[in-house]
Amino acid sequence: MAGHFETLPGGGAAVALDDVEISILRSLAVQLMELIGPGDEPVEDADPLAALFAEGPSKPPSDPALKRLFPDAYGDDSEELRAAASDFRRFTENDLRARKRDDALVVVRALDGLSAEAAGEGGAVLKLTPDESRAWLGALNDLRLTIGTRLEVTDEEGEQLYRLPDSDPRKPMVMAYLWLGALQESLVETLMS
Repeated sequence: MAGHFETLPGGGAAVALDDVEISILRSLAVQLMELIGPGDEPVEDADPLAALFAEGPSKPPSDPALKRLFPDAYGDDSEELRAAASDFRRFTENDLRARKRDDALVVVRALDGLSAEAAGEGGAVLKLTPDESRAWLGALNDLRLTIGTRLEVTDEEGEQLYRLPDSDPRKPMVMAYLWLGALQESLVETLMS
C-alpha cells in the first residue's frame, strides 16, 4: 500500500504515508491555501441572498499559477467573449476559490490528525471517507497544476522531467510533481473501482 491508495469498505480510500511524505503534503497544501488567499469572511448578520450574489473579481489573476487554477471560461478571441468571461468570473470565482481552499484544508486536517496519531512511529495509514477522497483528489490536482505552472511543464517536455540531472535546481519540485501525479492517479483508480 505504500504510496498507493487502496479502496476501503464503504467507498473511502487508504494510503500508507511516512513522516516525510506527511510533512511534504501538508506543507504543499498550506502553501496552496496561502496562494489562493484567505477569501471573504462571511458577516454573521449578512443577508444570505445578498451573499449568494456577492461579486468576485472580473479580471484573471496576474500570477500564472492562479491563472491556471482560475482560467477564463471563454477564449479572449472577441470583445463579446471577454465580456462574457469577465461576467462568469465575477459570479463564480469566489465559490471556486472557497472550494479549493476547503479541499486543501481537508488535506491539512487529515494529515494533522494522522501526524498526532502516528507520532514517533515513522508513518501511518491515512484513511479517507468518500467525501474526503474527493476533496483530496481536487487538492492533488490543484497542487499539480500549480507546481506544473511554476516549472513551466509542457506536454512536449513531460518525458524530459524523468531525466533531469540531480544537479538541476528544479529536481526537487519535479520529483514532487511526479509523486503527486502518481498519488492522484492511484486515488482516481481507487475511486473508480
